[in-house]
Parts: sequence; structure tokens; C-alpha cells
Amino acid sequence: MSQALVRTANLQVGYGKHCVVDDVDINALRGGMVCLLGPNGSGKSTILRTLSGMLNPVSGAVYVENTNVRAMPKSSLARRMAVVLTDKLQPGLMTAFEIAAMGRHPYTGFFGKLKGHDSEIVMEALQSVRAEHLAHRYYNQLSDGEKQKVMIARALAQEPELIVLDEPTSHLDISHRVEVIEVLARLCREKKITIIMALHDIDLALKGCKTVMMVKNGKIIAQGSPEQIVHQGIIQELYDITSARYDDLLGSLELKSHSPKSTLFVVGGAGSGIPVFRALRRAGYGMDSGVLHRNDVDTHVAQAMCNNIITETDFQAISDQSFKAACELMQDHDVVVDTGFPVGIVNERNLELLRLALKLGKSVYSLRPDGAGHRCSSVQNLVTALEKRDDNLDAYTSDFQEAVHGFSASI
Repeated sequence: MSQALVRTANLQVGYGKHCVVDDVDINALRGGMVCLLGPNGSGKSTILRTLSGMLNPVSGAVYVENTNVRAMPKSSLARRMAVVLTDKLQPGLMTAFEIAAMGRHPYTGFFGKLKGHDSEIVMEALQSVRAEHLAHRYYNQLSDGEKQKVMIARALAQEPELIVLDEPTSHLDISHRVEVIEVLARLCREKKITIIMALHDIDLALKGCKTVMMVKNGKIIAQGSPEQIVHQGIIQELYDITSARYDDLLGSLELKSHSPKSTLFVVGGAGSGIPVFRALRRAGYGMDSGVLHRNDVDTHVAQAMCNNIITETDFQAISDQSFKAACELMQDHDVVVDTGFPVGIVNERNLELLRLALKLGKSVYSLRPDGAGHRCSSVQNLVTALEKRDDNLDAYTSDFQEAVHGFSASI
């Protein structure tokens, strides 16, 4: 088993004698990527500053291999560990190369004069983060994403075994966020650099980091691989989220419906319902849905957005019990939405639901090209049609017999 490059022993972090986070247990292997997740003020930055030696522990110790960080000379620590914090750099008229070259300070001494070997290392660092084309541009003229890559290059120029970063993706657009995480993951994989960082990007943290530590209320509430620690409800608990639901399988955060009253019944499946659920939720509608199979991707989104859903066992044809439950739930709604779901043996009884809705005189809005009721060419067209109906309930009354005949002919 690989020995931990960074480990802690009975570590409490904080300021002076005031403990902010207790029992911080870290064992970061060489080439590993550890991510701290938690709400603002939970102590993530305090942990990072203590690991890097910028803050003394309240109690306990931090070790780089077998050496206590507090016992290491600053110059020795700088050769093994690089730190990238969120502090804004004001470098004046310095180029990206000159900023990256600051990482050679542990090797060049007080005057920072670069030798040929040092310059090669700086350029290699810029190349590692794919920023060599920025070398001669002024740092102040770079975008936030470009600046962050240069700061990582500065850390690499130190030739460290460990890089500590605080919110490296903050203020970046999605493209640069992904690029930064990919750069860091590649450094772990190819150069065996250990990376410990704090992130607010839940999705990137859980998909990009090998180890996740969740920090809340002065404690580490969970630690391990994303597959080990992420279970239904843990993200809501970590951030005290009440108006959304994080789906651990899809890795997505879905906003709950605004309306406690369900005004629409949605018949979907096979992913066809997801854009419909989201659009209807934005429009302020409450929804019920069924029958959805439990392994269907629509089910995961519906669980967050719908007030009630009727589900069926994976890969099983819709049972009489599930069909009856869906019929009873649908009867409470005047409007039924057909998402245009693909039809197969296991879900063909959902077509019976739609036929029943028409026979009961309900308004059926269909995204199926040859569907019955009110045909809608797109999700946006569906929302517009529903809003017009709300404004004038009589404007969209369809002929019952024609609707039934049209729907029956389409299937």
C-alpha cells in the first residue's frame, strides 16, 4: 500500500486557541486528489492554511511524509509544497512568464535571477497547463481562466510534490472550470503530484476528485471516494438545501416545484419527460406523473420536481396495481401532458392512460408528432399553449370524439 504523502495526527484547526474544525483526518497518497466541500464559513480555507503551514494547528500536527510541517525550514517546505490561494494578485506590468517564474524563488534566492535551467522549467510549467502561448502577454490583460492557469504554472515551477489550492475554479466560466480540473487531474496522473483543494463546484468535485471531505459545523461529516460517501440526501444535508434535490446517480441538482398543488399530470418516460418537467416547473406548475419505471432517467428528475409519482419495478410491464394508482391520481387533474415517450412492451399501458384521459374529457397536450388532443411542436410551444389555456379556458376546448379517434389512429 502506498504511503501517504500528507497526513495529519489529532489535528484541530483554527485561530489561536479557538478551534474551527475538529478531528481533521487526512491521508493523501502520492498522485491523489483530495477535495474539500462545504458551505461558506465551514472552515475549508482554515484547513488548507493549516496544511500549508500558514496557520499553526490548535492541536495535533501535519506531516509531509514523516516530517512535521512546523519543523521544516521555509525553503525546504517551498520545494515540496506549492500554494495557490484566492488572493488577487496585482503584479503591475509583469508578463505571464514572469509570474510563473516567481515559482522558482526557492531555487534562485533573494534576487530571483533565472538560469537557463530555470527558464526551461518555467516554460515546461506553462506548457503543462497549456498556457505557453500566454508567456509574453501581460498578466493583467489575461482572462480569469488564463490567470488561473498561470498561477497553477507558478506552483508547478516550484517542482512540488504537493499543491494546495483554495477555490481554483471560482469566478471562472464553465469551460475554464472544466479545463482547470482536467489540468489538475492530469498533473496527479502524469506527474504524481498530490493535490488538496477546496471547491464549490459540487459536480466537478464529485466527478473529478478521488477523495472528498465534507466539512460542516466544525466537523468532517463524511470522507472517502464519491462512490462511498455520496448517498441520497447528503448534499442537501451538507448545504442545508430545502428547495432542490441532488440526485447522486445523475450528479445533478434539480429545483423543486414552486407549487404545492399539482395542476398537471405528466405521462413520460425514457428521458422524454426531463425537459418537460423543467419547463413546467419554471412556468410555475405543480405536477404529478406516472407510470415511470424506477430505473428510468425521468424518474430521478420527477422525484425532485413532482409532488406525486407512480412508479413500476425496473424492466417490468406496468402492473394492474400501478396502472390503477396512476388512473386514480390522473382523475384529479383537468390537464394531462403526453411527453412523446417511446413506446415498448413495458410501458405501453401508458397509452391507455392517455386514451382514458381523452374519454374522461380531460385536455391532453401531446408532444407526439401524430398524437391526439392539442399537438405541440416543442416544449416551449407546450408551455405557451398551457399559458393561453390558463388565460382563456374555453379557447382550447377540443372536440371529444375527434380527439379520441385521432389518438386511437395514431397508435
